[in-house]
Amino acid sequence: MKWFAALLGGAGSVFVGLGGIVVWGLVFATAAVVSPASASIVRAPLLTAAFARTSYVPGERAEIVVRTLFRRLELQIIRAGAERGWSSVGRPWGPPHEVLLQAGLIHRLSIRPGAWQSGLYFARLTASGGRAVAFAPFVLRAAAPGRNRVAVVVPTYTWQAYNFYDADGDGRPDSWYGDPRRHSVDLGRPYSGSGKPPHYRTDQRGFIRFLVHTGKQADYLADEDLERVASGDDLARLYDLVIFSGHEEYVTAHNYDVVQRYRDLGGNLAFLSADNFFRKVVRSSNRLWRGAPWRQLGRPEASLIGVQYSGNDRGGTAAPYVILNPNAVPWLFSGLAVSAGSTLSTARYGIEFDATTTASPPGTVAVAEVNPHLRGGQIKGQMSYYETEAGARVFAAGTLSFAGSDNPVASVLFQNIWARLSTP
Repeated sequence: MKWFAALLGGAGSVFVGLGGIVVWGLVFATAAVVSPASASIVRAPLLTAAFARTSYVPGERAEIVVRTLFRRLELQIIRAGAERGWSSVGRPWGPPHEVLLQAGLIHRLSIRPGAWQSGLYFARLTASGGRAVAFAPFVLRAAAPGRNRVAVVVPTYTWQAYNFYDADGDGRPDSWYGDPRRHSVDLGRPYSGSGKPPHYRTDQRGFIRFLVHTGKQADYLADEDLERVASGDDLARLYDLVIFSGHEEYVTAHNYDVVQRYRDLGGNLAFLSADNFFRKVVRSSNRLWRGAPWRQLGRPEASLIGVQYSGNDRGGTAAPYVILNPNAVPWLFSGLAVSAGSTLSTARYGIEFDATTTASPPGTVAVAEVNPHLRGGQIKGQMSYYETEAGARVFAAGTLSFAGSDNPVASVLFQNIWARLSTP
């Protein structure tokens, strides 16, 4: 269904509605006009989009910065995880909107999310005739935090660290991964390629699909939202379980302090990826500055997570989980026929691997293991679990691609983790 766009007075203002009912407003204006001879245009994609912030609440105006010379776009909101298959990153959420742009390169649109469920969403912008497509993700927070007693943290800092978008047009990605001279990243950049977060499909999408398709209610938080939680005490008052849904590699001191205090108070944690809480970063304004690994600063991540990064195979090798000790955590494998030495499923896991260390909390048990035979078997990915005297229950997957799993066995594990850890 096409929505109509009608000019309302001031230049560059557009209102979108149907039948007198306001669904949301679209507002755009030309903020900059750049010469086509500029290197930034020559090197830039035909269409990019990024939200001004990583998260919003229902009813709040959410601004999208669009860079394009196209004059006509279609805007479609997409709910991540609601898709039925692997052909997309979500399902359309409401009808599409036709957007007419004034001349120029940079445009500012705005949407106003309604009373939608907290979750991960995308704005998909398509140029007339399908000549270019750009995605822009945003997290929709809960209007009343804590009504859902589970929080799902989206790894927005790590997404930007691995974002190879070249904003200055110098031919090098604006990230320390693509340019070793760089020590910071801009958190407001659009994502390279089509605009989807890096490695979202393989490292996170399976769990997001599980949540949406099973109707699980949770408060989604970006890393920036966790910064706004004053203390672990406040986090514990809001949530019984905090799930790190993806690759949570880059963590500020504040977020580390809040999560550790939350655990010490008996809060439950689930780390569904590997290489979590590995490196300290400092957020200043809208930039993220890279620091030293936390273990070099006297805070080994295994002391919180149970396991910590031991190595990677750069995606070249993967292997299934082998069950080590099913009786140590029987609830985890409820509904699955497993025994010591059996493989968990035919699915293969890898890329990066975590393992227990001497810093792991007392009682930490490795319940399953992925052995890619790297460095003579020294690098392994261990699925772990431990409990504390304060009552905290902490699960860690030990492999980077666990949260990306989208198969029946993974769904059983996700369900068991949710059922066990979401209860106080």
